[in-house]
Formats: sequence, structure tokens, C-alpha cells
Amino acid sequence: MKDRKAKAKLIILLGIIWIIVTLPLPWIVNNPEVSESQFNTILGIIGIMSIPFIMLGIVWTLKPELTT
Repeated sequence: MKDRKAKAKLIILLGIIWIIVTLPLPWIVNNPEVSESQFNTILGIIGIMSIPFIMLGIVWTLKPELTT
């Protein structure tokens, strides 16, 4: 039971971090003043920033003892 709670907390934490990282995306998409090249650059930055969080989620799910 404790292991399931720890995994749930981890998924919630990573989800919150993902939301914070991608928060400006709707304003960028709906803004007609943002060019396509700027949008692609920002989208690439968000993608690169998400890689460590995805890796942490995978590692912490496979080896939860690394979090302590």
C-alpha cells in the first residue's frame, strides 16, 4: 500500500512540474504576434526541459530507493 502511495505522489509531483514547464504554451499558441519559428523554438525548449523529468520518473519508478 505504501509503495502505491509513493508512486502516486511521484506521478502527481512530475505532473505538477510538467504543468509549470508548459504553462506559457497556451498563450503562445493563441497569440497571433508569435511567429512560427518562435513557436517552434519555444516548443523545442519545452521538449528538452521535459527530458530530465521523464528520466527521473522512469528511474524513480524502477528504483524508488534512489529517492531517499
